[in-house]
Amino acid sequence: MSASPPDRPARAGRSAVSPAGYPGGAARGLALSAVLLYALNLRAPITALAPVVGDVSADLALTPAGAGLLTGIPVLCFAIGTPLASVLLARAGTAAMVTASLTTVLLGTVLRSAGGFATALVGTALIGLAITVGNVAVPVLIGRDFPHQVPRVTGLYTAALNVGSVLTTLFTAPLAGLIGWRWALAAWGVMAVGATFVWLRAYGVHDPGEPPVVGAAADPDAADTSRPPVHVLRRPVTWLLAVAFSGQAFGYYAVSAWLPSILHDQLGLAKASAGAAAALFQLFGVLGGVGVPLALGRRVPVRVVSSVIAAGWVVLPLGLLLAPQAWPVWCALAGTSQGGNFAVIFTVVAQSAGSQAAARRMSATVQTVGYGCAALGPSVMGAVHSATSTWVAPLLVVLAGLLVMAACSQLALVHVRRDATASL
Repeated sequence: MSASPPDRPARAGRSAVSPAGYPGGAARGLALSAVLLYALNLRAPITALAPVVGDVSADLALTPAGAGLLTGIPVLCFAIGTPLASVLLARAGTAAMVTASLTTVLLGTVLRSAGGFATALVGTALIGLAITVGNVAVPVLIGRDFPHQVPRVTGLYTAALNVGSVLTTLFTAPLAGLIGWRWALAAWGVMAVGATFVWLRAYGVHDPGEPPVVGAAADPDAADTSRPPVHVLRRPVTWLLAVAFSGQAFGYYAVSAWLPSILHDQLGLAKASAGAAAALFQLFGVLGGVGVPLALGRRVPVRVVSSVIAAGWVVLPLGLLLAPQAWPVWCALAGTSQGGNFAVIFTVVAQSAGSQAAARRMSATVQTVGYGCAALGPSVMGAVHSATSTWVAPLLVVLAGLLVMAACSQLALVHVRRDATASL
C-alpha cells in the first residue's frame, strides 16, 4: 500500500475553513496555526506535573497513592470521557467545543495550583476532560479541513503534542525553583490563552457555514444522503486500530512513568540524569511526527513505515534488557517511533473513516479502548516490578504489548487496502 491515500479522504472536495476577511491561503495558514497551538495544550498540562511532583507531594502532604492519582487522572479521563466528548462534538460543533476545551484547560490549570489536594484533584480532572475533547476533535478536524494534507498535518499535530511535553518537562522544575511549584504550573496557562486567541480568529465559536445544532439534527453528517451510514463498530479496521493504539498508549505511558527509575536502578544514574531520559524520549517524538508525513510524501508504502516504526519501538525494551548502557540510542529510536506511530494511526483513521461523523466515531472508539489500556500501563508495570524485584519482567510486558501493536497495525492496513479496493 503506497502513501497515496489508503482510501478517499472524508471530505475530498472541501478545503480549509475561510475566516471572514482572509483569502484562501491565509485562511489555511491561520487554521493550521490554530490547530497546532491547540495541540501544544493537549499534553503539556499533564507532563508539567511530573518534574515537580515531589514538591507538590511535600506541600500538600500527599501519600504516594495520592500523588499517583494526580498524575493518573488525565489518562483515566481520556478513557472514560471519550464517548461523551464524541457526542458533545456532534451536538455542539467542533469550534464551540474546542473553545470550551481551551477555557477549561486554563481553569483546570489555575485550580490545580490554587488550593489543597481536593482543589488540585478537581483541577486535574478538568484538565483531563478538556484534553479528551481535543483528542477526539483534532483528527476529525484534520480530515475535514485539510483533506489533501492529512499525513502532513497529522504529523505536525503529533510533533506539537511532543513539543508541549518537552517544554513542560524541561522547564517546569527550573521555573519552580524561581517562583514555586504553584506559579510554575499555573504559568503554563499562558499557552491556553494564546491558543484561544488564535483559535477564535481562525474558527470563531461555530463551525463555518453551520448554525448551532440542537436535537436530532446534531450530527453534521445527518443530512448527508450521498452514501449509506458507516457503521464503524462493525468494521474490523476500527478494532484492529483500537488494539494497535492500546499497545502504543500502554507502552508510552508505562515507559514515561518508569524509564527514569529503570535507568537509576540498572545504571546508577543520578535522578536528574535519569529524568533527562524522559525528556529525550519526548523530544524525539517530534522527529517522528515530522518524519512520517515526509516519508509518506515520498510515497514510501504505509505498511513499510509502520514496520520501521514498530521495530524502533521494540528496541527500547530489548535494548534496556540487553545493553542498558546504550540507553540514549534506545530512547531516541523509541521516541521517534512513538511519535511516528501516533501519526500513522490517526492518519489512517482520518483517511479511512468515510465521513466526518464516521471519523469522529472511529477516533472515539480507538481512543476509548487505547487510553483505557494506557491507564493501566504504569500500575501494571509497577506491580510486576514489585512482584519480581527486577525490571526484566516489566520490560517483557512492554515488549509483548508492542508486538501486539505491530501485528494489529499491519492487519489494519490490510483491511484498509481491501476497503479501498472494494470502493473503486
